[in-house]
Amino acid sequence: MSEVLQQLAQILEQRKLESAEKSYVASLYAKGLDTILKKIGEEATETVIAAKGGDKKQIIYEMADLWFHCLVLLANEGLEPDDILQELQRRFGLSGLEEKAQRK
Repeated sequence: MSEVLQQLAQILEQRKLESAEKSYVASLYAKGLDTILKKIGEEATETVIAAKGGDKKQIIYEMADLWFHCLVLLANEGLEPDDILQELQRRFGLSGLEEKAQRK
């Protein structure tokens, strides 16, 4: 796993023990799954808008926000970035159509 992802995952896990008044991530955990999912939806929309605008720096900024909030969701659910990376690795060599058919 990327060193940055690993460090971020550790920090997000630590934030579960912190005060919601002092930590944005702790406040997301305290507000619950619906709030985390709402943030992911907001960030996904902002990423789409940035992509439509064609500003590469804005796309990077918004995508970083989206990934961050997705990582918060993973931590909230007791998952790690490596779980996703393993799934992506599993899909290597499969066509998208083949992989989708295997899910049924």
